[in-house]
Amino acid sequence: MMPFLVSAPIKLLIRIGREIKGEADKEYFDISVIQQKLIQLQMLYELEEISEAAYKEKEQELLLRYEVAKQRELDEWEKLAEEEDKE
Repeated sequence: MMPFLVSAPIKLLIRIGREIKGEADKEYFDISVIQQKLIQLQMLYELEEISEAAYKEKEQELLLRYEVAKQRELDEWEKLAEEEDKE
């Protein structure tokens, strides 16, 4: 009984941490969010509210996130296709 009392809170914390990470990843790699941020960034640059250097740096970061998000999406589709083929 004692090991369960000690391990249960730890397991719960791990599960909560995984769920938080999953939700954060969904937000961070959400293609529509990234596209919206790229549009906002472009507008800020065109309105001269940020420098060209800041624009290019942030644009590069967003494009890398977009690339990863698209790859994740592709991986998910491939995984689903494989599961359908097995059935």
